[in-house]
Amino acid sequence: QVRLVESGGGLVQAGGSLRLACAASGRTFSSYTMGWFRQAPGKEREFVGAINWNGGITAYADSVKGRFTVVRDNAKNTVSLQMNSLNPEDTAVYYCAAGRVGTVPVASWEYNYWGQGTQVTVSS
Repeated sequence: QVRLVESGGGLVQAGGSLRLACAASGRTFSSYTMGWFRQAPGKEREFVGAINWNGGITAYADSVKGRFTVVRDNAKNTVSLQMNSLNPEDTAVYYCAAGRVGTVPVASWEYNYWGQGTQVTVSS
């Protein structure tokens, strides 16, 4: 069982930056691939980025590639999403997810545990 709690969301102007954090409970955090997803109003949840168990493999959605970075600290049971050059299209609730998989899947069904989400709003 893994419990995930996101933090760091808020309101930011276009072009600005935010760093989201996800704190995980449990002693097996380092065995999980960690993913970030987002869901905008009226839209389906979409993949943002993911990182494998040791941080050696990452994957990003094309819409955020070059702007967002996922990092993890297994010693602190945390994973972060650094978001730069934000634009209004990035406005959404952002979710942290954990999956006991060996790769960095983009499909939400591959992830077993989810956080409650944190709101990110980018104003124009």
